[in-house]
Amino acid sequence: MDEFVVRAALAGLGVAAVAGPLGSFVVWRRMAYFGDTLSHSALLGVALGFLLGVNLNLAVVAVCLALALALAALLQQRRLASDTLLGIMAHSALSLGLVALAFLETLRADLMGYLFGDILAVVPSDLGWIYGGGAVALGALIWLWRPLLAITVHEELAQVDGINVPATRVAFMLLVALVIAMAMKVVGILLITSMLILPAAAARRFARTPETMAALAALAGALAVFGGVGASLRWDLPAGPSVVLTAAVLFALSLAWPRRKKAPG
Repeated sequence: MDEFVVRAALAGLGVAAVAGPLGSFVVWRRMAYFGDTLSHSALLGVALGFLLGVNLNLAVVAVCLALALALAALLQQRRLASDTLLGIMAHSALSLGLVALAFLETLRADLMGYLFGDILAVVPSDLGWIYGGGAVALGALIWLWRPLLAITVHEELAQVDGINVPATRVAFMLLVALVIAMAMKVVGILLITSMLILPAAAARRFARTPETMAALAALAGALAVFGGVGASLRWDLPAGPSVVLTAAVLFALSLAWPRRKKAPG
């Protein structure tokens, strides 16, 4: 097997292992639009990385984290409906990133690769970034698991139990930002949120506990990666969209499964 295929599979598995459990909370907490907002801001991070001559991954992380903190503060003030604010921030950040890239006249950037991913072009340094960031994200998620689960079930009761709800909420937003930056190479800026939502949604039918759903979501993500990469190599299809489409097929198949008792959310 060619090395680039092995690297692509390893990159996809690394993303799936983190995106599955984290995506379960995105589904339970109904935060898909929040994920879209952060993912759209990633292009602005790419543009700033090129402009300032810094590592693109670090630039994307910095922009996503900054936007997550800004959103947390603005949502707390409740001056605008959350969906309105998220829509404004998402499309403004994406447009600003596109405009910034247009001003870099000497740059020959693979815009399609950033927007839709290029998993078959993953290099060893990308694997280091994915697995290093993934280890940090998974460790943080394990540490936050109980508080996150508590505020997902009932925020008021969690606060009575002594959980710092605002801090836990912000920590979760920062985790989503980190994973979005980490997964950009695999499925691209416009499709990252789908890797958080689709595997978790497919796993929901089969799960009896939150922990089971998280594990099954990671497994569904891994299957989507293998199926998407295989389809891309066999029929010369774009790899990132093929991974997402495979995840969508898994979700569609899960709908035919008899309904079980759902996990929280």
